[in-house]
Amino acid sequence: MFSHPSFESRRRTLLSWLLPAALAGACSLAWGQNASDWPTKPVRLISPYPTGGAPDAMARVLAEKLSKKWGKPVVVDNRPGGNGFIAIDAFKRGARDGHDLIQLDSVHIAAYPYMFKKLPYDPAKDFQVIAPIFKSFMYFVVPTSSKYQTIADVIADAKANPGKLDYGSWSIGNPVHLGMEELAQIAGLKLQHVLFKETTQLYTSVANGDLPFTMGTAGTAGPLIKAGKLRPIAVAAPYRLPAFPDVPTVAESGGPKAPYEVSGWNVVAGPKELNAAISEKIRADVAEAMAGADVKERFINFGYESLVLNKAQLADFIKSESARHENIIRRARIELE
Repeated sequence: MFSHPSFESRRRTLLSWLLPAALAGACSLAWGQNASDWPTKPVRLISPYPTGGAPDAMARVLAEKLSKKWGKPVVVDNRPGGNGFIAIDAFKRGARDGHDLIQLDSVHIAAYPYMFKKLPYDPAKDFQVIAPIFKSFMYFVVPTSSKYQTIADVIADAKANPGKLDYGSWSIGNPVHLGMEELAQIAGLKLQHVLFKETTQLYTSVANGDLPFTMGTAGTAGPLIKAGKLRPIAVAAPYRLPAFPDVPTVAESGGPKAPYEVSGWNVVAGPKELNAAISEKIRADVAEAMAGADVKERFINFGYESLVLNKAQLADFIKSESARHENIIRRARIELE
């Protein structure tokens, strides 16, 4: 039976960073700064994503909004690669007064702490999650000529041919990988995970019929869906989404019922010891920026949704997501060095 000796300690570590940001207020005198004076110089938003992708585009929209709000430039600093660890290292070496922030993915917060034997960051010491940015649900996609019409078809084929049905993703532990593992655990399937270096290669491979199916967001798989080269058969969400309103949910398509869903989400994080008043200012201003009508229009184009949560709700959300990911990872015996 699989066990990881540090899971319990990691759970306590992870939950400790969800304590109210007010606990960081004791450091405020050390910084000698209050929220009304901040920021005093340009703010850097470090991103683990490459330039040009949908998450990067949303980071730049946010940066533009905050620049106008704060009267200081907010610059997106892209540091892709290395599972996001390159960006996290840059953040750890940056300013600890809020002038360096970081855009974090759900995997950095809710999955990697349970997956890696040793992480190059310590959630209890290096971060406080300040504000959510967006959430994106995954679509199951197949070649347009595929025999699969529903998730029920996929499950039936996988059961009839255990271990012979392939799907692809771009890394170990990303939302597609973990979402497929969860589907396999719920439905009693054995699926084969094929790794690709880039998402463009992945979705092109499915479109060409080299791979029978995978999952993707409206931002990643959407262009090939609109071009008629991929066909969505279900969305792993609790309801149909405006990007492709005719696509049924997984439950409607004969798959697992709620609460099964597959999504990724992004947050803005700052240093653990950040002044509580500054942290609250950032949280409120990010929420205001993400509520703009023009931003919501961008959300629809990218297949994103607003993740509107107050401080307590965000803590509960991360706690729930972390527990769900831990369960998937432990049952699938995923462990990385």
